[in-house]
Amino acid sequence: MKTMPHRPEDSEEASPIKPLTAEEARRLREQNPPVSPWWVVAGQAGVGLVAALVAWALTGKQNVGWSVGYGALSVVIPAAVFARGLTGRFSSLNAGTAAVGFLLWEMVKVALSLAMLVAANKVVAELSWPALLVGLVLAMKVYWVALAFAPRPKTNLS
Repeated sequence: MKTMPHRPEDSEEASPIKPLTAEEARRLREQNPPVSPWWVVAGQAGVGLVAALVAWALTGKQNVGWSVGYGALSVVIPAAVFARGLTGRFSSLNAGTAAVGFLLWEMVKVALSLAMLVAANKVVAELSWPALLVGLVLAMKVYWVALAFAPRPKTNLS
């Protein structure tokens, strides 16, 4: 015969999770401010521009620079649409609408990225797919760099 392990809710002991007071929650938010999605979009645009210029300079071919730039734009434009959707007034009504909104805007972002990639051959003359993929990957990886270089919270010295 198996015995069931002891469940925490069966005992009279206090829960190890303690709810925060309003003051503790305020201090926690001040110490860890959220990173604006616009900060990430700006970082992606900057990296995409620099990568396109470097590719053009290194290869001497304008179409390679445009291909890298278009690859970055295939990430930046959908990310900007996503950021706009997440910062809209309906996205913060309650937890349910926030979750549904996040999933909806994520699907829009993916669909827009795919549509831009499908149209790439018609938009960029003499498209270089490897260069486009370099721009795409560099812009996608900016999420991590943007988090590392995000504005830091102000610290009180008092």
